[in-house]
Amino acid sequence: MEIKINIPDYNGVLQSNWEDGFEIKTIFSNEEIVISANKAGLISLAKQLLTLAQDTVPTGCHFHFDEFNSLEENSKELIIQKL
Repeated sequence: MEIKINIPDYNGVLQSNWEDGFEIKTIFSNEEIVISANKAGLISLAKQLLTLAQDTVPTGCHFHFDEFNSLEENSKELIIQKL
């Protein structure tokens, strides 16, 4: 199986790019962060990570996700930041 991912070039603004039908849920349980996602959700997360990994993206840039922005209801907030 081959998965092709298109990552937009960073132009000073981070762009989220989500697969149709994505589902992502985050919980904090027993001192662990658990991220659960369907196939579209996993591909979508990979896109966000690859976007941040671009050389032109400065340190400190981040994506902030919550149940009102990309995560399933009752999910814990998730911030992914470039070091």
